[in-house]
Formats: sequence, C-alpha cells, structure tokens
Amino acid sequence: MTDFFKDIPQLRYEGPDSSSDFAFRHYNPDELVMGKRLEDHLRFGVAYWHSFAWPGGDPFGGQTFDRPWFGDTMARAKLKADVAFKMFDILNAPFFCFHDADVRPEGESFAESLRNFEEIVDYFAAKMETHRTRLLWGTANLFSHRRFMAGAATNPDPDVFAWSAATVKACMDATKKLGGQNYVLWGGREGYETLLNTDLSREAEQAGRFLQMVVDYKHKIGFDGAILIEPKPQEPSKHQYDYDVATVYGFLKRFGLETEVKVNIEQGHAILAGHSFEHELALASSLGLFGSIDMNRNDYQSGWDTDQFPDSVPEMARAYYEVIRAGGFTTGGTNFDAKLRRQSLDPEDLILAHAGAMDVCARAFKAAAALFEDGSLERARAERYAGWDDPANIAMLSSGTLDSISARVLATDLDPQPRSGRQERLENLWNRFV
Repeated sequence: MTDFFKDIPQLRYEGPDSSSDFAFRHYNPDELVMGKRLEDHLRFGVAYWHSFAWPGGDPFGGQTFDRPWFGDTMARAKLKADVAFKMFDILNAPFFCFHDADVRPEGESFAESLRNFEEIVDYFAAKMETHRTRLLWGTANLFSHRRFMAGAATNPDPDVFAWSAATVKACMDATKKLGGQNYVLWGGREGYETLLNTDLSREAEQAGRFLQMVVDYKHKIGFDGAILIEPKPQEPSKHQYDYDVATVYGFLKRFGLETEVKVNIEQGHAILAGHSFEHELALASSLGLFGSIDMNRNDYQSGWDTDQFPDSVPEMARAYYEVIRAGGFTTGGTNFDAKLRRQSLDPEDLILAHAGAMDVCARAFKAAAALFEDGSLERARAERYAGWDDPANIAMLSSGTLDSISARVLATDLDPQPRSGRQERLENLWNRFV
C-alpha cells in the first residue's frame, strides 16, 4: 500500500460556493444534463504517463519530481499502480489510459519486457476487481526508446517494424483483457526529419499495411472497442504523417480503412496543426471519424506542445458543443493528456490539477448543452442553408449539369444578392450561454 496521498480526502461535489480546495464546484457526476448523467457524458480518464511516469523534465532541464515509485523494478511498478488507483479513488475517476512503457520496467529482451507487462496487467486486473475505475484505452509506446528514432511502422529497418508489431499485439491483448473500450495509435516518430534520406512512398505503404494488420487482429481476437489514430503535425518529427484529421482521413481512404478506424483528437495537437480544437472535432464528425478526445491546452506564447491542464471554460465549451453535435461519446471519453508544471512538486498538486480540469470541463459542457438544447444556434445554421431544401435546388445538386444550370440562370434572370452571415449576432448568442 501507499501513503503518498496521505490525508487527502475523496473529492465530492460541494457546489459553486464551496470554500474547500478539495471539492468539485461544477462537476456533479450524478447531475442530469440532456437526460443523462454528467459522468456518463464526460467520461473522464486519467493519463498514466503524465501523472505517474513523467519525471518533470523539459527540453532544457531534467527531472524535478521525486516519486517513491520511480525505478526499473517490478516492485516499483506495482507501487506505482497502488498510487494510481488511490488517485483514481480520490477523484472518483471512471477511466484511465496507459502505454505499455508507462506501467512496466524495460527488460533485457522483448520476452522479458513482455513478461513484466503481462504481470502488471494481471496486477491491474486484480485492482479493477475492487475499484470502480475502468480502462478507457490502451496503447503502445513506439517512440521513446532509441530503437524508434527513425519510426516504428515506417522504420527503414524491418526488425524495428517487427518489434513494433509484436508490441502492439501485446498491448491490444492487454487492452482486451482489461475491458478497454478503445485502442489508440499515436505515431510520434512516424514522419521524417529530412527528405534527403526518406522514401515517402515506401513509408506510407509500411504504415498502411501495419494499420491493416492492427484492424485484422482486432477482429481476430474479438475486440469490440474502437481503433483510434491520434493526429499530430510535428514534434518530435519535423513532419508527422498523421498531421491532422483531414490527413488521417486521406490515409485511411487510401488503404480502405475509413470505416474501421476513428480519431482521438487532442486540443494541443490541433493548435500545433494550425487549427482550433472545435474545427478538428467538427471535421471528424462530418467525416464519420469522431471517437475520443485528449483534453489539455498549449501555452499560446510557446511553439510546442506544453500539455497543460485546461483552464478556459469558453474554449472547452466550443469543443464540447461539437462533441454534442456529433452525438456524444460512445466508446470514447475525455482523457486528461496533461501534466503538472515542473515546479508543482506536491501530491496535492496532482489531485488539484485534475479536480480543476474536471470542473472546467463540467462547466463548459453544461454551457454547451444549454445552448444546444435552446436550439437558437442550430436554427440559425439551418436558416442559412434553407435554400438548399427547395426541391429545384436539391435536383440541381443531385442531377444538374453545367448546361442545365446555365439554362436555368438565363431563363429566370437570376441576380443573387449577398446575405449577412450574422457572425457577431451569433457570437453574442454564444456568450449569453458561456
């Protein structure tokens, strides 16, 4: 057992007027929103890697955290699991997520690493019998070890491709065994640093075949969850192949996987790609790819992925409005892919970071839901496109030709006039709810 979180109580909802640091002010798991419990809408997950494996380094400095479970032994890995499930209990978190390398020590061989991993998976399974927290998704770390410096699926060395495939198989097996609801692939090293040594066509074919094997294995083992790709444009690679939602969709179409794979969209990655979070969510929904989200934020004065906890209700409300328009989460959820600042050393900091983020998300979701239920924004959107509901215009779009449309314009002497998009009016409407 562990006393790392000694004297920290389980967090409960106390309302907006609570004076306690260790309380939820806006996140009431049992509150009904749009006829459904708030917990079931938001489906919060804790990221194992940032919360329990990250040592507090940055590009210019090393470890600042001193955690009792740091170390490459199975005993330390089990202590880490004890601490993790204690934190899940304090937060009453419904889900968690992990990479294989987050939870087990690296062995001297693949076989030893696999044995370590399987032992920890069994330890997780025993924990989950006595705790309420479930597995939102599992994934493989195919980017940290030096063997992946030139990629995993796209590596020029076939042996690295094979090692990566074997690792993904083990992680998919573990995800299924633990009842995980999704399996995620993030290609942190699937990209290039220079075209001088890169064969784009070959690497694309390798990546496509790798993903086809993942999908085949999903069906072979009867995994009922979703396969998700997490887009990111760069960092650590100069250019990563899963740049954004649109790029991922083109890749899936190329290899016939657009009905098999969805996306896990991260706020910070969307910003790095030059988009907004809500843009990526809306596009994923329109393409039938929406799966899950990684919730965090970037520092807008920095040019890299800072993975901070969310603190802006208006920003998050825009995102959750698109989640609601997409029909909400099914297997997906809100995973906090966010980490403490290097100077936030205390156990309390880890709890309070999540508690504050959960409150921000709850407040944002409720604002977005209220606007959606009001219907004003959706009515304004429908009105803007109402002309396309006319039978003549439906026919023009479905079966018209340039000749027939030109004849119609000449016969009716069309003289279309511009109409206001009413952006400021809609922004004012939005701000009445947020």
